[in-house]
Amino acid sequence: MKWGMQAFDTFGVVPPGFGIVHQVNLEYLARGVHQTDDGVYYPDTLVGTDSHTTMINGIGVVAWGVGGIEAEAAMLGQPVYFLTPDVVGFELTGRLREGVTATDLVLTVTELLRQKKVVGKFVEFFGEGTRTLALPDRATIGNMAPEYGATMGFFPVDDKTIEYFKGTGRTKAEIEAFEAYFRAQGLFGVPVAGEIDYSQVVKLDLGDVTPSLAGPKRPQDRIELGDVAQKFASLFSKPVTENGFNQPADKLGVRHPVRPGAEGQRNGDARAVQPRTARPGGDGRQPPDARLRAGLGRRDRAFVRRCDRGQW
Repeated sequence: MKWGMQAFDTFGVVPPGFGIVHQVNLEYLARGVHQTDDGVYYPDTLVGTDSHTTMINGIGVVAWGVGGIEAEAAMLGQPVYFLTPDVVGFELTGRLREGVTATDLVLTVTELLRQKKVVGKFVEFFGEGTRTLALPDRATIGNMAPEYGATMGFFPVDDKTIEYFKGTGRTKAEIEAFEAYFRAQGLFGVPVAGEIDYSQVVKLDLGDVTPSLAGPKRPQDRIELGDVAQKFASLFSKPVTENGFNQPADKLGVRHPVRPGAEGQRNGDARAVQPRTARPGGDGRQPPDARLRAGLGRRDRAFVRRCDRGQW
């Protein structure tokens, strides 16, 4: 690997242990714009061999995941062909309420775009609400493009992008060239409604986004936190084919009492653990005295509590 980096100008390797590849790409590898030897600038683009390559869309880089053959062709200098896509404009208005996270937002965006069937399309976010989103929030939404089905979820370059570049170690010269290029091309700043004629427009008021949850396999099946109990009850007896748990209805109301002192219940057995004489634990430790307890970590405090109860 080291030899390859010395032998080829266009070959670089990031050692393991620095984080996931998309984060390394976002924080370190992406330049925003590139410069040729004769001083010509051109925009940074990317095809990656992972569907979540789209995280880089958060800083205005046109990128998406491709197959191995396409990636090899690109590495050898060959073009990657694709049909001119429809571009869906996603207008964001308002501002996220306090306590609402980027995860809540991206689950809402995913649910909405799945309904709009954006498979094979580009999605570009615009509007006043987009300008309020920090770069990590934008990258989170871009990262979920495979879940809502689009080829990519793109965010234009603006002041938030410049701010992010300054905070992630890009040089002053790189940042100045990056900003100057996009301004010269008329591409700097998040468009407002009416500036661009999109193939289709989807709208979302950020103020309407609520705390919610969804499973990792089906993030489009979003459930608002206030509806979790009702939704769980309705899915309890439904078959797996309907995203249910396939459990007998009479089992839903069963309660399993656990008496104080019981470590837990196994197979419906609520027998309490009988205290025994304290002795050193399996690792040979003795229960520390009261003078040491204040500085203990979470695992050690749990060890002391077990010692106090005589449970081993």
